[in-house]
Amino acid sequence: MKPTKIIISGGGTGGHIFPAIAIANALKRIEPECEILFVGATGRMEMEKVPAAGYKIVGLNISGIQRGSILKNLSLPFKLVDSMQKALKLIATFKPDVVVGVGGYASGPVLFAASWKNVPYLIQEQNSYAGMTNKRLGKKASKICVAFDGMEQFFPADRILKTGNPVRKDVVEIYNKRFHGSELLKLDPLKKTILVTGGSLGAATLNKSIEKHLQDFIDQDVQLIWQTGKYYYAGIMERLGGSFHPNVRILEFLNQMDLAYAAADVIISRAGAGTIAELCLIKKPVILVPSPNVAEDHQTKNAMALVKRNAALLINDRSAEDTLVTQALELLKDEARCEQLSVNIAEMALPQADELIAREVFKLAVKKDI
Repeated sequence: MKPTKIIISGGGTGGHIFPAIAIANALKRIEPECEILFVGATGRMEMEKVPAAGYKIVGLNISGIQRGSILKNLSLPFKLVDSMQKALKLIATFKPDVVVGVGGYASGPVLFAASWKNVPYLIQEQNSYAGMTNKRLGKKASKICVAFDGMEQFFPADRILKTGNPVRKDVVEIYNKRFHGSELLKLDPLKKTILVTGGSLGAATLNKSIEKHLQDFIDQDVQLIWQTGKYYYAGIMERLGGSFHPNVRILEFLNQMDLAYAAADVIISRAGAGTIAELCLIKKPVILVPSPNVAEDHQTKNAMALVKRNAALLINDRSAEDTLVTQALELLKDEARCEQLSVNIAEMALPQADELIAREVFKLAVKKDI
């Protein structure tokens, strides 16, 4: 039998890229000889992250609608036609046995091309609310792998498989790492600690909320691990100084996220699907502040899937600046509530998502004799 040939398309954000790489790694574990080609959007972060993970990637000149910029949007039809032509050529030359779409700008043209060429394709839908492109593509998908219940409102029920979202294994392996994490961050492992993370780029609302109420952490002798993100770090450090307080650790990015998770007692985060998948495996009390700046308000819907099962708390973006820190500190004191949230979020964990999806990919692949 010839090695299975697989195209994985999509990207744009870490929420799409890291699951895609996790799926690729699982495919390689099951069939080391399989050939994998990634297709992303030129200029997006997948063009850097995918090669760093050891995989080949081809870029399409595709982008999304630019809010507030009519001139930039005028080129979209031409980019779409160009991307479709290139996607069709890639299908014809690489000859994949199966195509996987993880969402993002490049996913649409590649899955449409696969459909036209009668190549089976699988959609990995990370969110609890499917976007317009995936809903349309789902009608002809051979399999749709999802992370939340109730997805039959978007996709044919007989082709849905609940697998969960693939996560980076090293990030969620936190067992027995609290002292190591606290030591690395120069914190006291015996003191209560809150972790705030808004992703690699950062979240303005979370940063404003924390900065406004920093004194509350100090007054209550609670430690803070504050990941500001790339866009906000310099401004915050300029205002607060390099050594603000021994209880407060301000970082642009957390290179060892597992140690930060391990050191924390309560976690404050946005509600991206990939982050939620990690938090379910971390099994700690979580406060989610969904970003309002995403399509279909899907982060709120992601968060509500947990809130309905008493597995997380939700604070909306517009009220976070006034209420987030107060509620986080109150939760930290409520040991019974923390324990209940931890138990409930753990019940939602799906730890083998990458392997389940990989096995579905191989089931769809049409292998040919040499």
